[in-house]
Amino acid sequence: MASRDYTSAPISDQLGIPTIISGLCADLEQLRKGEISVNDAMARSMLAKQIFNGVRLYMNGTKILADSARPTIAIEGEQAGG
Repeated sequence: MASRDYTSAPISDQLGIPTIISGLCADLEQLRKGEISVNDAMARSMLAKQIFNGVRLYMNGTKILADSARPTIAIEGEQAGG
């Protein structure tokens, strides 16, 4: 199976991971400044945990599908991908 092109389309960007991490950092700063309550910070962290659980499931599913994929067989007279 062909390797994934992570340079042009990193999976972390597709799933919005940098934005989530930036948001969690901002939440921590807001908590430390007293701008949000402990309960608000905990609720936000629990939401992030569920998002990361979804990312984990996505990554595991992608790996399982990639590992079990069979190579394609070109039909004589046709070019692959065309």
